[in-house]
Amino acid sequence: MVIDITAQRKVGHQTGEPVSVCPIGYGLMRLTWAPNETPDEKAFKTIHAFLTGGGRFLNSGEFYGNGPDRLHANLELLARFFDAYPEWAQEGKCFLSVKGGINLDGGKMNDPDGSIEALRKSVDTINLKLGGKKKMDLFEMARVDKKVPIEDVMKSYKILINEGKFKHVGLSEVSAETIRRAHAVHPISAVEVEYSPWLLDIEHNGILATCEELRIPIVAYSPLGLGMLTGKIKSLDDLDPNDMRRHFDRFQPENLQHNIKLADKFTSLAQKKKCTSVQLVLAWLLTQSDLIIPIPGSTRPEGVQETLETLNLTLSDQEVHEIREFVDRADFKGLRYGAMHQASLNG
Repeated sequence: MVIDITAQRKVGHQTGEPVSVCPIGYGLMRLTWAPNETPDEKAFKTIHAFLTGGGRFLNSGEFYGNGPDRLHANLELLARFFDAYPEWAQEGKCFLSVKGGINLDGGKMNDPDGSIEALRKSVDTINLKLGGKKKMDLFEMARVDKKVPIEDVMKSYKILINEGKFKHVGLSEVSAETIRRAHAVHPISAVEVEYSPWLLDIEHNGILATCEELRIPIVAYSPLGLGMLTGKIKSLDDLDPNDMRRHFDRFQPENLQHNIKLADKFTSLAQKKKCTSVQLVLAWLLTQSDLIIPIPGSTRPEGVQETLETLNLTLSDQEVHEIREFVDRADFKGLRYGAMHQASLNG
């Protein structure tokens, strides 16, 4: 099947309130959850460039901030943005997805909590921090609470939806079985998982096949391999001393140089195509399914413009096949994260 990478993605088409979004989304995490927060003026220009460039899907988190006093920094940034640009807070102008459902007691990230009390607290906090001009459109627990059956979590979502707190339900880092069980209780509007040429797990663990069957959009986070596939990381020295990626398995010295050599393949392919590595990676991802919504992050207006210009690219069947052959052979070394974080994946 030939995939039109420019085709709008339908979010929530089974809820009765479907929303069409640009196939390229924008992950906002790096604006505030990074060694240095992006100043408002620059952050506003970047978000504005995405929206005026045709983008619509914004992805945020209740806990996207540094330290106990800044956990809600991303939401507070959005509140200030919508104050400055109220036209983008109007119904239907942008689609805001927010992750929450994590116990934040003590000003730190603890375990996920799927109880109705905790979910209501999370949802109310998110909408409060957004400042009242814009309400989130989609809510998702960042990780599965294995102490609460997913069916009960979905029933709680239905209660919160009926209370008018949000309209759409998402799932994050879940298994194919969990998707099916959840979707049987209430329609799932999107599933957020990591997907990139250096992480093809969803193609092999049933998640992609399940979402294809149920026609649930897949929000692909870290579509550029945590920045590795941009071609700009050549050593650990290219990362800030406080960059969290320094703690990830694939960025450890014994794995990094091997992975960089593999990532360089995209640089050479992009040079042949006369596009950037970023655009080649995103275009290829979009050819893999008409459900994929990559959410690359950027702190610069030029960065989001680069990602949106991906939609001007056309890949031939031969080019798609060549990249597929390479990524299937590529042996990127290291776990996705450290052992402690691995346990919370695919709930």
